[in-house]
Amino acid sequence: MNKTELIDHIAQQAEISKAAAGRALDAVIGGVKGTLKKGGSVTLVGFGTFAVGKRTARTGRNPRTGDAIKIKAAKVPKFRPGKALKDALN
Repeated sequence: MNKTELIDHIAQQAEISKAAAGRALDAVIGGVKGTLKKGGSVTLVGFGTFAVGKRTARTGRNPRTGDAIKIKAAKVPKFRPGKALKDALN
């Protein structure tokens, strides 16, 4: 499912226009991004938790030349599914 299909699904299930569903989805995504950017986490009970993880600096290899390269430390988004989501899949 892509973003357009998700907006269509939200509009149909909530009985709202596609424009309103698109704004609602953008607001949710923006809220999650903003919270993660501040270092927080977002928990949606029954769905899961979005959090920020840390990836340490490391040495990698350039696949084309084989030379060693330095990869900087980075913050990465992580998602841990909730029990209800896991149960729905099994």
